[in-house]
Amino acid sequence: MTIFRFVLKRFLRNPANVLLVTLLPIAVVFMPPSGWFPLPMGFQYFGMVLMFIAARMGTIVMEDRIKGTLLRIGLAPVKHSQYLWQTLAAFALILVGVSGIVVALGTAVHGNRLVAPGTLFLVFSCFSIASLGFSLAWFSLFRNREGAVATITGVIPLMMMLGGIMWPVQAMPSLFQRLAMLVPTYWLTKGLLSAADGARLLGLGLPLGLMLLYSAAFVLLGSMRRLI
Repeated sequence: MTIFRFVLKRFLRNPANVLLVTLLPIAVVFMPPSGWFPLPMGFQYFGMVLMFIAARMGTIVMEDRIKGTLLRIGLAPVKHSQYLWQTLAAFALILVGVSGIVVALGTAVHGNRLVAPGTLFLVFSCFSIASLGFSLAWFSLFRNREGAVATITGVIPLMMMLGGIMWPVQAMPSLFQRLAMLVPTYWLTKGLLSAADGARLLGLGLPLGLMLLYSAAFVLLGSMRRLI
C-alpha cells in the first residue's frame, strides 16, 4: 500500500474526521444569502471550514512526528520527502473533493443565485491547497499539540476577519487594509468577489496565483524542519 492510499484510508477511517468533512461543509450550503456578500452566506464562510479541516490534517502530521512514525519510516525504503508529498497530495485530494461537492450541492440548492460554479470551485481548490500549506507550516512551529491546536483555532477566525470574509475590507482602517493583503484569506475574498462579478480565468490570475504562491511558501517553511 502506498503512503498516499494509507493516508486516505487512515483519515477517512476516523468517524470524527468523516463528520468534519461532511456535516460542516453540507451545513454551509443551506445558509441563506448574506447582506453585503454577493454569494450565499455559506460560500462566504466555507473558506473557514476548509481551514479548520486543514488544521485537523496538520495535527495528524504533527502526531506522526511526535509518535516517531517517521523514525520507523526512515528504516524502510521510503524517503521523508515521499512521506510529506504523498501525505499532502492525499489531504489535498480530500479538500478539493469537498470543495467540488459543496459547489455542486450549492448549485442544486441555490440555482442561479450561485454564479459561476466552475470558477468558484477553482477558487476554493486553490485556497484548499493554501490552507493545507498554512496548516503544515503552523504545526511545524510547535512541539506541543495542544498549544498548536489552541492557537490555530483562534488564528483562523482572525485571518477571516482581516481577509474581508466577515465584513468588507474597505470598512477597516487603512493600516488593516494594507495588512490584509498579506494573508491568503484576502485573496480568497478577492477571488470569490471576482467570480461573483463574472470574471473569467484571466481576471482571476492574481488571486489564484498568489494563493498558489502562498501554498508553495508555506509547504517550504513547513518542510524545512525535519518531521522526526
